[in-house]
Amino acid sequence: MDLKTLYALTLAPVRGHCHRTRLESFYARQAESYDRTRRRLLQGRRSLYRSLPIEKGAVWVDMGAGTGANLETLGDDLTSLGKVHLVDICTSLLDVARERVRRNGWSNVEIAQENALDFNPPAGSADVLIFSYSLSMMPGWFAALDRSWSMLRPGGRIAVVDFFVSSKHADAERQQHAWASRLFWKAWLERENVFLSPDHIPYLQHRFEQERLEERLARHPRLPVLCWPYYSFLGRKAG
Repeated sequence: MDLKTLYALTLAPVRGHCHRTRLESFYARQAESYDRTRRRLLQGRRSLYRSLPIEKGAVWVDMGAGTGANLETLGDDLTSLGKVHLVDICTSLLDVARERVRRNGWSNVEIAQENALDFNPPAGSADVLIFSYSLSMMPGWFAALDRSWSMLRPGGRIAVVDFFVSSKHADAERQQHAWASRLFWKAWLERENVFLSPDHIPYLQHRFEQERLEERLARHPRLPVLCWPYYSFLGRKAG
């Protein structure tokens, strides 16, 4: 990790009068190195993408898509999709995404600089909706999931991978995190405008039919004594 990125992650002040400007303040300094530094930090993304069914002509929407790097996981299968919309509000990350789309010649990929609550796919509905480490950065994440349910066609799928913390008293089949872990990771990530919640999974299970849920711990690549919790959820809209 270069010094510029390390400074941006740890010491650089995050300023702004709204969520959009605070995100831009944080990511503008590290947009060019974002993919390199997050490849080992943000785990579970590639396996989640690979688990999604590739249906010819399908419409995919990636909410909080950032640089669009996750699409490279699909390889040649990407060309089978009808349209992929990369939706984000951060200008500096979307600039990287635009260059990636141009470089790869992805003619079926479009970029939308919009809020998750405002975006509407031109087709009217989506077959697949993805939140890759973005739901925890959305202040109105409840509303974002409600909007996602409305946007999905009946039978459409939602895929989410993100950080989380358990509730104080988790259900027997769920992971239980110690109080120190819950407090530590909440405090650590809030500075980056990442807000961990024990309610992501229950609300996803409430809104969508669960097909798969995994709760895991990821080791920090440089500080292996630190393990942060993340989950991977795959569900579908009934109908």
